[in-house]
Amino acid sequence: MSLIVGQPVVIAVDPQQGGSEEGGGIPANMSGRAERSARMIRIVDRARELGVPVVFIQEVHKRSMVEIGRELDGAEGPHCIEDDPKNDFIDGLDPLPEEFHIKKRRYSAFFGTELEIVLKGYGADTLILFGGLTDVCVHYTAVDGHQNDYRVRVATDAVGGSSQRAHDAALEAIEYLQSEALATTDELIAAMEEWAAGAGEGVTAGAAPPTTAT
Repeated sequence: MSLIVGQPVVIAVDPQQGGSEEGGGIPANMSGRAERSARMIRIVDRARELGVPVVFIQEVHKRSMVEIGRELDGAEGPHCIEDDPKNDFIDGLDPLPEEFHIKKRRYSAFFGTELEIVLKGYGADTLILFGGLTDVCVHYTAVDGHQNDYRVRVATDAVGGSSQRAHDAALEAIEYLQSEALATTDELIAAMEEWAAGAGEGVTAGAAPPTTAT
């Protein structure tokens, strides 16, 4: 089976700069951050060149944490505070005016957001995910994508977890749901290129995404 079936959409899941004492960004304890970030940028740049829509997801919370709910019940402390600069996207990943930038208050990008409406607008069939954390927001977004009947593809070398062990376990759990779910950045870029060249099933190759408002 091809990695991409039908219309692909890239979903950048919380590609934020990182934790800080003020509660910005997302905590992680994995090496290779710079290399992962470079791969994230490669995916977005190539997707844009090929006419694959890109949707940016950003977890945000008020400094008062009035809407953070049960997210502090586990290992995480205050995080993703909206006015902390560390909560910004990594350098090199800036949504274009015509791209969607969706802010969320929970781990899954589907929960309480307009993501499903956006994906329907794009006619999405295959979701290409990268970002963090592998074992939290990427995992829960992949699960909800699966439960909403999308094909889910996770760039295994462009996601980072709260630990290496948690990262590996999350990828294994995602693959349990969809046996074709895991691929490298190089493999996913090659699949997008194949799709754009006309190999997708019923896809107009290289079609530019519709003009939309953020």
